[in-house]
Amino acid sequence: MKDYLKRIVELRKENSYTQQFVADFLKIDRSNYSKYERGKLELSAEMIIALTKLYHVSADYILGLTDF
Repeated sequence: MKDYLKRIVELRKENSYTQQFVADFLKIDRSNYSKYERGKLELSAEMIIALTKLYHVSADYILGLTDF
């Protein structure tokens, strides 16, 4: 599994968010968000930035480049 896929699933679960909650935050369908988590769709830079704001982490963390 790609590092960022594992990270976005872990972050969502650590924050007790549902896929629907994250999808609503990103203004996308839940089915599309599920595809991001499963690696069926690639995260755009815009989506990565939105996720950094939701989880208060760096893009490097989401991408698996750092552990903090």
